[in-house]
Amino acid sequence: MSRDDTPDAQDTFLEEAITLNDALKLSGLAGTGGQAKLLIQSGQVTVNGETETRRKRKLREGDVVRVGDEEFVLELDGEEDLGSEDDL
Repeated sequence: MSRDDTPDAQDTFLEEAITLNDALKLSGLAGTGGQAKLLIQSGQVTVNGETETRRKRKLREGDVVRVGDEEFVLELDGEEDLGSEDDL
């Protein structure tokens, strides 16, 4: 995705993202925000193969999130809609 510094492009860019913390809650990999926080801060979460310890990390469509043996690929279609690897 090409991005410039105009306000409209910036707004669109931000709308196409979700925080890692929220993604874990919405996917069901964490039951609460507190559980998501603990998973992330303990280094149990990877994003695109890299350990991620920032709860507010912005995820984009196509990012791959893994917690233990569970993995999902982020899908956004105007709403915060997560797809599971099992759906592929």
